[in-house]
Amino acid sequence: MSSTMNKRNGAGLMLALLAAGVLSGPASANESKAKPEPKAEAKGGGEESLDVLRQRLAERLSDKSDAPKPMKVSGKGAADEGGKAGRTKGKAEAKHESKSHVHWGYAGEGGPEKWAELNPEFRQCAIGTRQSPIDIREGIRVDLEKIQFEYRPSSFAVLDNGHTIQVNVSPGNSLQVMGRRFELLQFHFHRPSEERINGRQFDMVAHLVHKDAEGRLAVVAVLLERGQDQALVQTIWNNLPLEKGEALPAPGLLDLNQLLPENRAYYTYMGSLTTPPCSEGVLWMVMRTPVQVSPNQIAIFSRLYPMNARPIQAGSGRLIKESN
Repeated sequence: MSSTMNKRNGAGLMLALLAAGVLSGPASANESKAKPEPKAEAKGGGEESLDVLRQRLAERLSDKSDAPKPMKVSGKGAADEGGKAGRTKGKAEAKHESKSHVHWGYAGEGGPEKWAELNPEFRQCAIGTRQSPIDIREGIRVDLEKIQFEYRPSSFAVLDNGHTIQVNVSPGNSLQVMGRRFELLQFHFHRPSEERINGRQFDMVAHLVHKDAEGRLAVVAVLLERGQDQALVQTIWNNLPLEKGEALPAPGLLDLNQLLPENRAYYTYMGSLTTPPCSEGVLWMVMRTPVQVSPNQIAIFSRLYPMNARPIQAGSGRLIKESN
């Protein structure tokens, strides 16, 4: 009777050991050979084996209960600090990434009021104190020196850069003013005019961008108002490229003297680029007399860029001079 009970208890204990991972078939047998169990000092072989097995089961269960339990991430406490920081960082990176993919423009998420947030290099657009364009008022009338334009017929290429129609001209066009010579780099158009004269805004404006040997910029603004056809503007429109981002070399030559008004009186002040990065230290010369362009010529530009003018910026007490 005792032997039968021992066998039953032994069988049950073996099952428990297998469930606990103490015995696992051949591997457990190998372990028992490599690491023999201490001999029991009890009475019979069957009882000795049961005692040894019970001891091994107790040891294994004790080891499992003492083992460290995996940390549960619950969104609370110290364990969540890293997770929360990771999520915050992820959101910040995603926000920055989404901003970096927004291109600057004149409306919506990429509009002028957001330029400074789109790129660290555009910070000047928000914090600058001599920004352009401005409403030109109360200019001091003085005997301003004449701008010496040295423009000549030149080859050119027309580019739709995604913000405006730009015309790149071959080297050799320049102007002299204030004892410095500025080489013409390119000119482009805005609709409506960015600058205003005593509150008046014009239909369009052409900005002629120049640079001197020391890298300083000077921009001549030619205001454009509705009237008759303008020959030079029509030549540019005739050579508009079909694709954005590719400058299209045009046949023939372009004489920029045709774009200038007969009366060369002007306003001048220190400002900035009117597009990102809004760099300051730009010498502005705004021609006082506008040049006429036809309604059809305005309409052609409007189909491409109905509005590409930066809003008026604060005058910030800047000195404005005006020709007598």
